[in-house]
Amino acid sequence: MADVRTYNVVVLGIGFLLIFTAFTTCGNIEQTVVKSLNNTTFIGSGYHSLGIIYGVFSFCNLLAPTIVAIIGPRFTMFLSGILYSGYIAVFIIPSTWSFYLTSVLTGIGAAMLWTAQGNFLVENSDVSTINRNTGLFWALLQCSMLFGNLYVYFDWKGKTDISDKDRKIIFTALLVISVLGTVSFLFLRKAREMEEALSEEECQSLLSTPLMYQQRASSAVRETKTDLKTTLEIFKTKTILLLSFCMAYSGLELSFYSGVYGTCIGATTHFGVAAKSLIGISGIVLGAGEIIGGGLFGLVLKNSRFRRTSVVFLGMVVHFLAFYLIFLNIPDDAPVILNTSSQHTSYLTPSVSIALLCSFLLGLGDSCFNTQLYSILGQVYAEESAPAFAIFKFIQSIFAAVAFFYGGYILLTWQLLVMVILGFIGTLCFFMVERMQNVSADTQEY
Repeated sequence: MADVRTYNVVVLGIGFLLIFTAFTTCGNIEQTVVKSLNNTTFIGSGYHSLGIIYGVFSFCNLLAPTIVAIIGPRFTMFLSGILYSGYIAVFIIPSTWSFYLTSVLTGIGAAMLWTAQGNFLVENSDVSTINRNTGLFWALLQCSMLFGNLYVYFDWKGKTDISDKDRKIIFTALLVISVLGTVSFLFLRKAREMEEALSEEECQSLLSTPLMYQQRASSAVRETKTDLKTTLEIFKTKTILLLSFCMAYSGLELSFYSGVYGTCIGATTHFGVAAKSLIGISGIVLGAGEIIGGGLFGLVLKNSRFRRTSVVFLGMVVHFLAFYLIFLNIPDDAPVILNTSSQHTSYLTPSVSIALLCSFLLGLGDSCFNTQLYSILGQVYAEESAPAFAIFKFIQSIFAAVAFFYGGYILLTWQLLVMVILGFIGTLCFFMVERMQNVSADTQEY
């Protein structure tokens, strides 16, 4: 049983690694690519597209648990991968209408994908393995930051504009990678206990397949209201209300490191012709921070002396240090969408070393917050994992959407200030939830 579960977690991580090698690289470079398009009819914005994705993502999360319950997490993730692949394909022959249409579809797919992922991860974990599996999955997922961005670094080195040929080559490669990740979900296996429980039903289904689907559809209709009611009930619990501040912060910093910061580096004129290729190397270093954090904290948490609160506190400190260095190192108007290059003067002479150090710190801090949110939700809501993770992604993505929409219009200083305030509040609220869980555990012992 343990072997099947471990196999599933690894294959799950590999599938996400491939899909998000494509999607994360796409998000990191798309605003730069859009600016370089030699197409007068294309008026899309990479920031707006990502904002649409996360906005649709947030609201579809409320319905995603029902979809997962009807068709199962494995097939849900396969369908979602197809939608992600469609978004990547648009950049090969870009048009405004298809760009924004696939943004909406990808938002729907993202809600299904992440809700199914959370549900499947918890199904293949228990109290003793949830931290290990979360860390393993997170480390594999964040390897997606390496490969696409490595290609961007070498291929875009010395280029100030991205040609149509360069764009088609990289997005065709990303499309193939995304499709491979989608297909990998078909290789996920059922745990033996589930197979044994379903064996009798599967035998009967061979004789009465139409009846089986009719019963499943009828059951799905009855369960839809129940799933929505469960989600709303969990939403109102004290634990989720407190954790929502930490979830919201994870959404703001997600939009910053995945779209805004790379654009800032590419727009910093002091970096010269190397600026565009630095977007790729920044993504690689950021991914290294994510991988180290995910792998490390999945193992460290086996030691009871190193609690979840310690990891979250470390994440807050690391992020605040990164924000301060970015404030000093990057020109204030670097993220502004109407600028083709940065004009303001930074407090320090922009340094590539400091910029890349900040990328690493952003990745490390992000892994601190996300691995611990996954861990605590998996523990507290082990029996209601799909609704709990849907709520997490709802809150995270709606704040990411808001941040993407204002990211191209608000100066860097104000964006950093908002993240510092919400990050501090979110960390305090996480501490309160962890204390509540410890008190509850101590009470149950007696």
